[in-house]
Amino acid sequence: MNYSFNSAHKVAEFLLQIKAISLKPDDPFQWASGWKSPIYCDNRKTLSYPRIRTFIRQEIVKAIDENFGRPDVIAGVATGGIAQAALVAQELGLPLVYIRPKMKEHGQKNQIEGVLESGQSVIVIEDLVSTGNSSLIAVDALRDQGCIVKGMVAIFTYGFDQARKNFLDHKCPLVTLSDYNALIEKARETNYVQDTDLESLMEWRENPSTWAPKKT
Repeated sequence: MNYSFNSAHKVAEFLLQIKAISLKPDDPFQWASGWKSPIYCDNRKTLSYPRIRTFIRQEIVKAIDENFGRPDVIAGVATGGIAQAALVAQELGLPLVYIRPKMKEHGQKNQIEGVLESGQSVIVIEDLVSTGNSSLIAVDALRDQGCIVKGMVAIFTYGFDQARKNFLDHKCPLVTLSDYNALIEKARETNYVQDTDLESLMEWRENPSTWAPKKT
């Protein structure tokens, strides 16, 4: 679910502008999962641009207010969501925690870092949602601590069917500032990609696990 049409396209424009998103349909990236992908998204780059960083922070705050209401705590998903969550928590004057993919193997062996109490309501902040698996590990960790997860806000999602199913199964509402469709529309509008690449880009989104670039 996108926050708004205008916001989705503006965020997509910013991401393309600073090359936070790279599109290479003919020379794909390889993800850790083994999937070949014509797109690579690194939203951490937004942190280096104060105007864009501020815009994203304000849009996340707006999305929280309009979709969920004020929580007790803001939680960032390690690692990409931590800085975004810190900016949002500061803006709202709320406590911040962050969640690791798994418990540390030394020290206090925490998975959740920060002060958190059972019964508190939490909004989770993520930079990117692909399948949703790693993001929802954070949701499960918070619920295991007795917290009420009101939902998650992310900068960008690929919009995979698997992600939609995962969030529905976890009963965790997801709001994103932008998505793959908005990105492709903006990339086409600004000539970031050519019309000849669009078919391949959309085929990947439909079947990412089996997609391969077309041979020329």
